Amino acid sequence: MAIRILIADDQEGIRAAFRLILDAQPDMTVVAEAADGRAAIETARAIGPDVVLADIRMPGADGIEVARALAGTGIHVVIVTTFGLDEYVDAALRHGASGFILKRSGPALLVEAVRAAMNGDMLISPQLTVRLLRQRGLPETPPGAPHVVLTEREDEIVAMVAHGRTNAEIAAELFLAPGTVKNHIAAIQRKIDARNRVAIAAWAWATGRAEQ
Repeated sequence: MAIRILIADDQEGIRAAFRLILDAQPDMTVVAEAADGRAAIETARAIGPDVVLADIRMPGADGIEVARALAGTGIHVVIVTTFGLDEYVDAALRHGASGFILKRSGPALLVEAVRAAMNGDMLISPQLTVRLLRQRGLPETPPGAPHVVLTEREDEIVAMVAHGRTNAEIAAELFLAPGTVKNHIAAIQRKIDARNRVAIAAWAWATGRAEQ
């Protein structure tokens, strides 16, 4: 079954660009668009998409209000915005958003965020992840975490994830296929018991692996 997506953005050009990217994926289909937050909420309640991509600033209701209104409905809301302000990230995640990515992060991350939301995961733009970790202090190191044995390649990838690199960027720099990078990250997640790449980044900073 294809992932059914509603795109909510007050700029028609953005909606068209997102539709082009998402409809090109074999497992995704855009089922509706909305030019304001109130319409996004009403349409989502009426047709029940799997994922709503919502801009942070829209007429009627902003992306945070969309996330709050749809919390508990089974509809995943991913904020996609130009504005990566800390207060926006905090509010969006506090009110149930399933991800927060910047529009400039590129199409690959947009697609990855939709899939992450459907898997019950959460994706935050790498640039924001690194900044938030540094500003708020590093999480406590889990017991035994420094003694996890990673391969040399996994160590390289952990450090790159910690510094905000996307899978595509890692693949290009290490001359690997994107699928190979994805497999390495899945192996890393299993070894360190991390739910997503945000948790990998946090673990890397907490254990000193980000500095490698």
